[in-house]
Amino acid sequence: MAVGTTSALCVLVILLGVAAPPTAADIPVNCMYSDLLGSWRFFVSRVFGARYSTCSDGAGSDAIQKVIKLQSPNIAIDEHGNEGTFTLIYNEGFEVEVAGYKWFAFFSFSESNGTVISYCDQATPGWVHDVLVRHWGCFYGQRIDPPANKIAPVIAPLSSKRVPRQLFKNNPDIVNVINRIQKKWTARQYSEYLNKPLKMLEKRAGGSVSRLLTPPQAAPVTQDLKRLTGNLPESWDWRDVKGVNFVSPVRDQGGCGSCYAFASTAMLESRLRIITNNTQQPILSPQQVVSCSDYSQGCDGGFPYLIAGKYVQDFGILEEAYCPYKGVDAPCEVQAHARYFASDYQYIGGFYGACNEALMRLDLVNNGPVVVGFQVHGDFKYYSSGVYYHTGLDDAFNPFEPTNHAVLIVGYGHDATSGLDFWTVKNSWGEDWGEDGYFRIRRGNDECAIESIAVAATPIPQLG
Repeated sequence: MAVGTTSALCVLVILLGVAAPPTAADIPVNCMYSDLLGSWRFFVSRVFGARYSTCSDGAGSDAIQKVIKLQSPNIAIDEHGNEGTFTLIYNEGFEVEVAGYKWFAFFSFSESNGTVISYCDQATPGWVHDVLVRHWGCFYGQRIDPPANKIAPVIAPLSSKRVPRQLFKNNPDIVNVINRIQKKWTARQYSEYLNKPLKMLEKRAGGSVSRLLTPPQAAPVTQDLKRLTGNLPESWDWRDVKGVNFVSPVRDQGGCGSCYAFASTAMLESRLRIITNNTQQPILSPQQVVSCSDYSQGCDGGFPYLIAGKYVQDFGILEEAYCPYKGVDAPCEVQAHARYFASDYQYIGGFYGACNEALMRLDLVNNGPVVVGFQVHGDFKYYSSGVYYHTGLDDAFNPFEPTNHAVLIVGYGHDATSGLDFWTVKNSWGEDWGEDGYFRIRRGNDECAIESIAVAATPIPQLG
């Protein structure tokens, strides 16, 4: 192992290792953007370790201290006056980029008697590395201004409703009611759900740890942005751009809560096809994400920002052939083959909370499909065709708590039959579900929070 850098963090950093960093990601924390604002003191370890150190021991008593101020809307300023950016990562943690380094950590929490206590002024041991992803160290953080005692910990139920240990039952009544009360979309029974554990169906829809207790809202659309989108086509579909398809095939995640991995890899696959004009058409490995990424919790769920962007930029991702999908929390066993990386990644709009429908259409048309999360309600399980919107109906036979499901938007348009604008969305429930594996969902009103947390990344094609 060699060590070398000329930065102020030279005593922290190390070069390449081989293992991924284990941590409790997709944790049941509920912290807000406002909790991040203020000055933070980061305690950075002087101890060298492997590139992907667990950082579980903290920074130690001899840690270097760095002070970084986070201010609205997404400005980070360090103690030397260097200016950078930051973003909340869902309701779990944050990432700061300033002075050539990235700082990433989760908020601290504890569990007691069925409740979660979120300490939104504290960051658990996380990672700091340079923007070239070569030099790594560990840190933990404490917000110092406003003082910690000014904001009480957030206390919430561990899960407001446990998924019963029961099997799925056919319920024709809810299908008939959905089809009777509205004509925008059609519902049907799926025989493959019959006698499957409800817990498995919850995982297919994102998993309990992917539940957002407080989903963000889409940002307002400015007049300047309206003028920009006025030049966009009235409809768009990356499956048919002048007769050419740039979208990889629909896949089936099975009973594993790996939608975040499938949506993330599908976005990278499509954008690689677009960048290379279909000369490179890899199918990437969701199993590598499930087994090896500790920025998520395997088959129990995860979030695309940490995969499509951060994990792929930090560690790279293999093609499916070198790490085939198993659909279970298998050990991390990957072959030594070339990986694909991402050159950049972000929430559309630049940071968490800045996304909206207009920005999504701009990025979609100009750069390729985008990954989104949306709230899955009980009626969505029965979607068959048309333009979906939540009817407000619950299925008493098959109780289901809304989860955050990750999918890929590949296009948009207007449906003359329903009169609704829509997104065209690639799911990961197989080609027999919905409209050949796709669904359409109402566009322009942040239906099920689908226009609030879109993620985009730029993959790097293979050379040669």
